[in-house]
Amino acid sequence: MEWLIEYGLLGLFLSAFLSATLLPLNSEIVLAWTLCNGFGWMEVVALATLGNVLGSLVNYWLGLRGGPVLSKSLTGTSRRHLSAARLKLARYGPAALLFSWVPLIGDPLTLLAGFLRINFALFCCYVFLGKFMRYLLLAGGIMAI
Repeated sequence: MEWLIEYGLLGLFLSAFLSATLLPLNSEIVLAWTLCNGFGWMEVVALATLGNVLGSLVNYWLGLRGGPVLSKSLTGTSRRHLSAARLKLARYGPAALLFSWVPLIGDPLTLLAGFLRINFALFCCYVFLGKFMRYLLLAGGIMAI
């Protein structure tokens, strides 16, 4: 994670992108570092949101194209997260994608949205809104400290 910090805003974008995929990373440390090192909150929130949404689009595409193959190869832990995501989608519909930022269930939720062929425009709107609000609140909290 330290190497991402060295790249400033590019590192923030990459960490946000990678953390939205199924890789076990997070972008909060890099977000905090960029804010504490003089980068503007608007550009930080915008780049983090963009990277994170694009990472979720990778998950959507994987679910769309490789869902059956992926579901057979997932470990037990991943299957539990996928099951939790499936319940959220069944209960709340596409609006559940507002929670695509939530650790453990957010990434499987976006993967499942592709697998279930959730409307792409709805997917983009809900994922963007959820991730934008998350980064906006995180940035506000970090700057308030």
